[in-house]
Formats: sequence, C-alpha cells, structure tokens
Amino acid sequence: MALSSVSDKYVLGMDLGTTSIKVVLLETQSKRVTDSYTLPTRADTSSTILHAKEQNPERILDTLNQCIEALPRDKRQNVIKIGVSGQMHGVMFWKGRTGCGSGRRDAGHTSWCKDTSQLITWQDGRCSSDFLSSLPQPDSHLSVATGFGCATIFWYLRHRPEFLADFTTAGTIHDYVVAMLCGLDKCVVTAQNAASWGYFNTDMNQWNLDILKDAGFPVHLLPEPVPSGSRAGLTCSEWHGIPAHTPVGAALGDFQCSVYSCMTDRTDAVLNISTSAQLSFAMPDGFEPPATPDPHSPVSYFPYFNGSYLAVAASLNGGNVVATFVEMLTSWMKELGTDISDTSIYSQLIKAALNQESSDLRVRPTILGERHDTSSLGQVSNISASNVSLGHVTRALCRGIMENIAAMLPPRTLLDSGVKQIVGSGSALSRNEVLRQEAERVFPLPVLYGKDVDSAVGVAMILNDRM
Repeated sequence: MALSSVSDKYVLGMDLGTTSIKVVLLETQSKRVTDSYTLPTRADTSSTILHAKEQNPERILDTLNQCIEALPRDKRQNVIKIGVSGQMHGVMFWKGRTGCGSGRRDAGHTSWCKDTSQLITWQDGRCSSDFLSSLPQPDSHLSVATGFGCATIFWYLRHRPEFLADFTTAGTIHDYVVAMLCGLDKCVVTAQNAASWGYFNTDMNQWNLDILKDAGFPVHLLPEPVPSGSRAGLTCSEWHGIPAHTPVGAALGDFQCSVYSCMTDRTDAVLNISTSAQLSFAMPDGFEPPATPDPHSPVSYFPYFNGSYLAVAASLNGGNVVATFVEMLTSWMKELGTDISDTSIYSQLIKAALNQESSDLRVRPTILGERHDTSSLGQVSNISASNVSLGHVTRALCRGIMENIAAMLPPRTLLDSGVKQIVGSGSALSRNEVLRQEAERVFPLPVLYGKDVDSAVGVAMILNDRM
C-alpha cells in the first residue's frame, strides 16, 4: 500500500446498515478509496411489543467507534469532511441537549448514547393494515407503511403516549449520529430520509404539518428539513483524531448513496441486494411523481438530488431471506445434535448451488411480505423427490429472489425506459455468486459487477462532489 502524503486530504464516509457498519476514507483529489473497515452491527434487541424490530443505538455507536479506530490515525487527522448514510425509514428518539455523551474513553475521543430510545427499524411490524388504514391520508406521492417513522410515532401516540413525553426530538439513526457529531439541539433531515418516514411532500420539501397537527401528532419531534447534499454543521470537538470544526453533511439515505456510487450513466439501472433488495433507474429531468400514492404499486419514486427522482422497486426480501434459510438450517443441525457455524453453512450452500446449474423447484421468497402486498407470504412448489437437495433448494431460492424483483419492476419496463445495462451492488450480491448468475438469467440486459460500490463509498463521493 502506498504511503499517504502529508498533503493528502480525505472524506470520511460512514454507513450505518441494518446488519453491518462500514467506514471508508476517500482521497479528495484522486477520488479513490484508500481505506475501509466493516463490522457486523449485531445490535438487534428484544421487545415486549408484538412484531417489533428494534436495535440498540449504543451497540451501533460502539461498533461505529471501533470501525473509525481501525482506520489509519494519520489519515483521520487529515479528514476534511464527514458524510453519514444509513438504514432509512426507522426512527429513534432522544433528548436534544443530553442525547449523547462525549469525551475520552480508552485510546481516543469518542461518543456514546445518553437519554435515547431504542432504534425502531424499517423491519418493524407493529403497525397492522387496520392501524395504517386508520391514519390520515398524507399529502405525498409515497404511501405510509409499517416500519416508517411517522407510522411508528402514530403507534406510540395511540398506544403508549407516555413514552413520547420523555423525548424532545426524533430522527433516523444516521440523523442522530450527525446531531451528535455537531452538537445540534435540533435534528436536521434531508428529503431522502424525511420521505422515507411518510407525511413529507418532496415537491415543497416540507412535512405535512397541518394534516399531522389535526391528527394530534407531536410535530415538535420532527427534524428540520434541509436539502440533500447540504452541510448540517461542524464537529463540536475532536473525534477519533478528526479535528474539531470539520464539516459534516446532513445524513443521506443508504439507498441513494449506493446508487450514486455506481450509476455512471442515466441509462444504468442499479440492482442493490443487501439485507433487503432494490432495483432502480433514474427518471428523466422534469419528472414529477403522481400527486397521491398508490399503495398497491410495487414501484415508488424516491427523491434523489436537485429535485430529481429514482424509480425504485424496493423489496423487503433480499439477503435477509438467504440469512433466514441459513439460520433455519443452523437451528435444525443443533436440534439434531450437530453444531456448525452460519458461515460454514453459507459457504456450503453456495458451493452446492454452483454445482446445480438449474432447478425445476420453485420458491417464492416473500417471507416478509411486501409493502405493496403485506399479505404475501413465501411458498415452495413443484417439489419432487429429485429436487430437494441443498443445491436445488439454494438455486431455487436465489432465483426466486431475482424473479420477485423482476415481477415488481419488469425487464420490459427497464428496456422501454432506455436502460442499457444493470450495475449490481450490495453485500449480499457481492458475496453470492448464485444470486449474480440468476440476475443475469432473469434480466435480458448486461449485468456488471466488480466495482467497490456501496453506501459508505457513495456518501463520501457525494460530499466530495457536492458539499
């Protein structure tokens, strides 16, 4: 590895994902990633609330601190901008003035959580269809679903209003980290993250305040909207060797950052498969989304930059489906008296499927439902005595994941929209050669891989280019 020059300057990119946290250093002149580090998030926690999915912010912050410390200290001292992206839709609550602590712990200046709630993630299922239908109609082109920040706040308002009384502000986990770094009393939010909560008009860049107030919603908790790609503030102190007063960008959506990192042409579509899965392409300049949402449409229009939009088929079922399959097998093996690691099982599954080039077994992988079809569940069909090997099942599962995405955003729509190639990204896709093979079979377009593309890289690129 080449030694860094004292004149080299870096952008620090951080992505706070559902299953992993990644940090990168991007050299500002060459726009090359010089260093990166990733650790599993491992922040899932139990809840007494039915169908809840929550994570512990303190564990997330601890893991982030470990990742930052793993980067070369001399380069950290030459960071001139910090960008943060993370899992969209989710919400956490904190007290504005006391919601984080900072100081010296162990070897360096770090930060930790104080006076915060758990993070209620995008996978949260506490809001039933009946509950969602009882909410006011938003003034937005995007529907509201369970796991969306505003829906979760409505749930607390109706079921546990005393919980909300303990806090003064709310945001995503990456909004919280930005507020922590900058010492902000009031959280700020970009349109990318605000739209993911629901009740946000992307054309006006405003919350639906009148609608929410009429419903008794605690609007004082909502973060202040700012443009995507703008500066949120300056670091209020030294942080892991990064100087005080370093500019910090307002937090961005992990999906948009992932797209930015690999969409080199407007004729590219981006297939991202990490915990969940998304297929997206850029809408033409001047496109305006429908005035009202269609809750049954599998395609949504996510805000991007400068008033532009991405057409997105956002599936809840991606790498998490393969992970569930692995966990099921691990559990079965333990019940049978054999202890084998998830990692070993995963590698054996991929090896078996690579030796099984096709299968007539059919797997519908929608074990988590879909936002446009919450009643959809998984299904295995066409089972015979000759297609129940690990190779057949894994091959069919991976094909099912791809076919589900293609059903949401058909290849014909991509072709009619001028898409000429698909760029693959995301941890699940990069790790799983079988998924990559099935992508090439399902989509009649060139599918490219191999770039170092992800949300952490994307947010660093955005701040280097735009802030």
